[in-house]
Amino acid sequence: MAENENRTPETFRLFSSSASNVSSGFGFFDTPESPVPPPPPSVEVLSSEASSSVKFNVEPVNFDGLTLLKGRVSTREVFALSNSDLVPGKYEGGLKLWEGSLDLVKALRSEVGNEHLTLTGKRVLELGCGHGLPGIFACLEGAAAVHFQDFNAEVLKCLTIPNVNANLQKKIQNSKTGVTDSEAATEVRFFAGDWSEIDKLLPYVRDSKKELDCSTENCSVDGYDTILMAETVYSVTVFQRLYELIKKCMSYPHGVVYMAAKKHYFGVGGGTRQFLSMVEKDGLMAYSLVSEVTDGSSNVREVWKLSFK
Repeated sequence: MAENENRTPETFRLFSSSASNVSSGFGFFDTPESPVPPPPPSVEVLSSEASSSVKFNVEPVNFDGLTLLKGRVSTREVFALSNSDLVPGKYEGGLKLWEGSLDLVKALRSEVGNEHLTLTGKRVLELGCGHGLPGIFACLEGAAAVHFQDFNAEVLKCLTIPNVNANLQKKIQNSKTGVTDSEAATEVRFFAGDWSEIDKLLPYVRDSKKELDCSTENCSVDGYDTILMAETVYSVTVFQRLYELIKKCMSYPHGVVYMAAKKHYFGVGGGTRQFLSMVEKDGLMAYSLVSEVTDGSSNVREVWKLSFK
């Protein structure tokens, strides 16, 4: 089980059930009973907008030789909420450190080590980033651009941006030769908003017109080379807009998605297998299992890789 040696990652807990019955356009989903509030407007959050008023306690997260830094902030202080991981339409759990985020970092390390993945010089997007540890790992691997997206601007200001700054500063301090040209050129940006609208802000969304003109094997179109996401498929109500966003943002034909999540999210209907069933029905992408985490007593966790057929 991948976990912080200092702190146990949070387990999934949903206190409001209003989102569990919202239809997302697929026949096997339930009919809505109560609507979710409209999402906040999509905005880019600048690094300079990092919060200075919320208490930010830095903690190490250890991955068998790799140590990343993460902050701990109070949900009550940021959102005036207590003992709640998710409030549909208001707070999507970004302040918690989810197990899938740790699983994804471990899987990415393995993929890079086995030369199944390269992040150096690539454009990377982390969806539903929260703490942003997978995206931070991509930064440290020399990605050309890493863009972090979360539903809540407050999460980016109070947690993600400080986490990114802490880890990049640590890398600079530990480097005897200073920052290399490739590291200095890394483009780090932050975007807040709902998956149904955030593509209007993201810089590397695919150009559908260019794709229609792309008829040769060596032809490629804009998009992100690697999309990372952890614990994003917790509810069937999010599947459609998440998958549509992926298709808009994933570079064709060589882009990949790494998805870490639980096999089943009991009580909210989501999980990797439900999501992959939708992907298979769509017929556009192939998928393969990268890793599985199971201890025989808790929920099975998985990391999957998706790519265009």
